[in-house]
Amino acid sequence: MMASDIDQHATLQTKERYNRIARVYDSMELMMEGQFRHWRQKLWAQGRGNVLEVGVGTGKNRPYYPVGAKVIAVDIAEQMLAVARQRAHDLGVEVDLREGDIQCLDFPDDSFDTVVATCVFCSVPDPLLGLREVERVVKPDGQILLLEHVRSDHPVVGPLMDLLSPLTSRLWGASINRPTVRTVEQAGLQIESIRDLGPMGIVKSIVARPGRSTSTPQHYAMESFAGSRETEALTR
Repeated sequence: MMASDIDQHATLQTKERYNRIARVYDSMELMMEGQFRHWRQKLWAQGRGNVLEVGVGTGKNRPYYPVGAKVIAVDIAEQMLAVARQRAHDLGVEVDLREGDIQCLDFPDDSFDTVVATCVFCSVPDPLLGLREVERVVKPDGQILLLEHVRSDHPVVGPLMDLLSPLTSRLWGASINRPTVRTVEQAGLQIESIRDLGPMGIVKSIVARPGRSTSTPQHYAMESFAGSRETEALTR
């Protein structure tokens, strides 16, 4: 991705917001983390090979890294990385933490077997650019594992999220009304499964593969919050 494609102003704003709140970020999300901890663990259990974590933040996922996996973790905000380094030190583990922008990753094509992002694309200034970069750096037979909160399709909750999103974005950088599933498809990724992890479809676990994957599924599995399964055709 060319650096000229990036909205530099919006990207700098995002970086400054997360640098500003880095030291209190975990406290801000303390109530939600009780549930998200379980979802993070299940997502990371699917990781394999050389792994890239984008948007590592304060390093909350570190306890769930696959045993023996080689993980590189990047974040745009150096103060968030400072907290992540301290967490790694406290856990007594080595982590390859690097400053980087998901919209313009500093890795060659086809570098990773797995790319993981948890609650990241709500705050990337251009999520489509970011997902296309993910598609670029993952190997053709690799996988992309996402845990994201998205806009609800509920006729009342969805518009309410639209109303509140400018405020949440200004306070801590997260847009709460992103249509992330649609953006994943627009980026050319092949969705293998989507699982609703909470009521009203607000939190989703998404497993996808690069568009140039040697395996081309025609359908993907959908699992609702209640646990029922259905299959929807991909429209491309």
